[in-house]
Amino acid sequence: MIVFPNCKINLGLHVVSKRADGFHELETVFYPLPLTDALEVISPCSLQFAASGIAVPGNSADNLCLKAWQLLKQDFRALPEVNIHLHKNIPIGAGLGGGSADAAFMLQLLNNRFQLGITEERLLIYAAQLGSDCPFFIQNKPCYATGRGEIMTPIDLDLSGWSFVLVYPGIHINTGWAFSRITPKAPALSLRENILQPVETWQHTISNDFEAPVLDAHPELAAIKEKLYAAGAVYAAMSGSGSAFVGIFPKNKTAGITFDTGYKVFTL
Repeated sequence: MIVFPNCKINLGLHVVSKRADGFHELETVFYPLPLTDALEVISPCSLQFAASGIAVPGNSADNLCLKAWQLLKQDFRALPEVNIHLHKNIPIGAGLGGGSADAAFMLQLLNNRFQLGITEERLLIYAAQLGSDCPFFIQNKPCYATGRGEIMTPIDLDLSGWSFVLVYPGIHINTGWAFSRITPKAPALSLRENILQPVETWQHTISNDFEAPVLDAHPELAAIKEKLYAAGAVYAAMSGSGSAFVGIFPKNKTAGITFDTGYKVFTL
């Protein structure tokens, strides 16, 4: 069985406060985009994990797809061992949620393949144990998110009439480092209100708190945002904790945009 975990972008991101549990209270809007990995599970066989495409850092035993299987195995003892193959296409450490998507899709794949009968509500609980962004990919619809990102409210946001350009400069941003550079502060106006205004106004009203410290550490990235606007984007910003940037363009108005060699550019 094969599925195709998609990425997400953050439209605005505010670090509102530091919580007693050590996490941060956030405010953001998640929006899914069709840049995907490929995730395949084969059974019956011995438990294995393999990856291709973009190199996956770290030990394979720490991969979130494998951890998703282990998490369900604790409650479903009859869950068989599987052969997992992940083909990575979504850049890693880019703020696009690729690893979180893989984990969430793995939960859903196992639930469907082996008819575990897990409800969406319960899948959300499992997903939250794997990562703050994981629950989004269970619903995979535009939403306003608070808490660590796991408290989601669906919103009526349809950007199908626009085109997107994602630019990944090949710089991996450590999320812990990014949070350490932020001074939490509640925004003057709620993102939930600003996101429902015309897209053409977002340049002046919607921001990402992580953008300033990342650009301070990597000033060369400012040119990406500038080039997106120069090419006709109505809104451009960093996604998540970076370092990928997203530009929103009028439909089919993205031809001819070029970036430095070594940058990955995806037009959606």
